[in-house]
Amino acid sequence: MIVIRYVKREDRDFWFRFDRHLSDQEFENKVHTQRGYVLFEENRPIGLLRYNLFWDQIPFCTLLYIDPKEQHKGYGKKLMEHWQDDMKEKGYGLLLVSTQVDEQAQHFYRKIGYQDCGGLIMNIPGFEQPMEMFMCKAIEK
Repeated sequence: MIVIRYVKREDRDFWFRFDRHLSDQEFENKVHTQRGYVLFEENRPIGLLRYNLFWDQIPFCTLLYIDPKEQHKGYGKKLMEHWQDDMKEKGYGLLLVSTQVDEQAQHFYRKIGYQDCGGLIMNIPGFEQPMEMFMCKAIEK
């Protein structure tokens, strides 16, 4: 049975196995603001999603991660649907995601209704990376 709930402090060990970009302080912020979710299958955590508010008003998924052993089983789609439903309930009408252009996630996001809406090129020495592409999706309020 699949259960998705807001991240809690007791999820810390699981969370940091997969999310190496979040600081301890930001993890606590995600717990406090309920801006992260953990997906469980048969009481076993296998996925997570976190988000921020872009321009303080548009939900922006900053990480969707499914344990590699559990990928391609529909868990990512379930997490995204849960997040979208939660954002709709909160009254938001537009969602953002991003991925690097050399990653396969762009195909997943398009398949679930997101469309390209821009990109960011980071070519500052020490911070270089492939272009980050942004994708958006309107949801009914």
